[in-house]
Amino acid sequence: MESVIKDYKFEGKDLEIFTYPDPVLTKVAQEVEIFDEDLKELCKDMLYTMYQAPGIGLAAPQIGLSKRIFVADIDYARDEVKEDSDEYTYSDFNPRVFINPKFIKKEGETKYQEGCLSLPGVYEDVKRFENIEIEYQDTDGNKHTMDAQGLLSICIQHENDHLDGIVFIDRLSNLKKNFFKKKLTKAKAK
Repeated sequence: MESVIKDYKFEGKDLEIFTYPDPVLTKVAQEVEIFDEDLKELCKDMLYTMYQAPGIGLAAPQIGLSKRIFVADIDYARDEVKEDSDEYTYSDFNPRVFINPKFIKKEGETKYQEGCLSLPGVYEDVKRFENIEIEYQDTDGNKHTMDAQGLLSICIQHENDHLDGIVFIDRLSNLKKNFFKKKLTKAKAK
C-alpha cells in the first residue's frame, strides 16, 4: 500500500472541525472534479488538522466542505515531550488521501469502539465490515484500488460514512442514537 502524499512534512493550517449537529455533517458530499494545487494544499491542511486533533481520520464534511475527500493515518505516533505538557513529537507518518472513494467489496463482520472528532467525548462499539476493497483517486486524479483489513478498514468505512452524511451514532440502536443525539445537541447549545 502506498501513501498518496509522499514525503509528508508536518505542516499546514489547523482547520476548524465542525461538530454535531452541524448540518454539513448530514449532507451527501459532492464528487471532486478539479485536481489542482488547491486540492493538494487542502489535503495537507486536512492531514495537519487530523494529526493536531488528534485523530486517525478526517473527512471534508468535518471541516465544512461537502466534497468526497478524506484523509487517514492509522500508523503515526504522537508522544508527549514531557509528562503533563501540551507539546508533542510526531513520527512514523503514513498519510493517505482518498478522493471520490467507492467500495468494490465488503466482507465479514467486526466490532470496534469508535470515536469521532465531530462527536467529542462519544465512544461506542460499531459493527463494520472486516475486509474491504476500495477504489479511489489521489490528489493528481489517478485511480487506485486498495484492500484493507482491521483498523484501516474500520477507519475507511467511518470516514466514508461522513461523505454520505452519516455519523457513527447513526449506526447504533435507536435508543443509543437518540440518547447521544440529545446529549450532543444539549452540549452544543451551552
